[in-house]
Amino acid sequence: MANCITRHIPNTLTCMNLFSGCIACVMAFEFKYEWALTFIIISAVFDFLDGMSARLLNAPSPIGKELDSLADDVSFGVAPSLIVFSLLRETTYPSWMSGFQEYVPYFAFLIAVFSALRLAKFNIDERQSSSFIGLNTPANTLFWAAAAAQYHDWLIQGGAVLYGLLVCIVLFSLLLVSEFPMFAFKLKNLSWEENKIRYLFLIVSIPLLIFVGLAAVIGWYIILCWFVRKKL
Repeated sequence: MANCITRHIPNTLTCMNLFSGCIACVMAFEFKYEWALTFIIISAVFDFLDGMSARLLNAPSPIGKELDSLADDVSFGVAPSLIVFSLLRETTYPSWMSGFQEYVPYFAFLIAVFSALRLAKFNIDERQSSSFIGLNTPANTLFWAAAAAQYHDWLIQGGAVLYGLLVCIVLFSLLLVSEFPMFAFKLKNLSWEENKIRYLFLIVSIPLLIFVGLAAVIGWYIILCWFVRKKL
């Protein structure tokens, strides 16, 4: 009986990831960005716990792997796309874009498409057991969700910010499927020598999180990976 219950725990946690991601999608569509961010963070916690529980309980399964990717594409693909979609619906557009501004928000769904490509690539790429090749989908999602929640009024002012937003959609979409090496946060031990990049990230991230916001932490992660990419 115990084995019957424990083998379903990882998949149950994955389903909770999906459930939270669906709620985040609704919150994004209703312009409730703080709640969207909250449920995305909850999804990320469940995404971490399902893999950890599968290893601890020795309960991996083929269906679990497929279910995890499907859940992640909603929580970390569709949800951030809807957040950006809603932001672009609120944005002030210049006069020269007035004729097609109702179509511009759909550009946000590039994030969902490239997130799906990223997840499919991750499933078959054996190089990503201890580090990442390309930006991982939870980090990408946290960037967009945190930016919408914390910098909302600035992001919808239009002008140069609008153009920057569109450029970032393309840039982050390409980062998802790029060959850009990025470190993971799995610690095999606590030694400084083997984990100094991770410790440096954490040391700088704490003041960034307090004074600037979570989106800045994700930006710092990408910048740090760029400078240390040859060591990864």
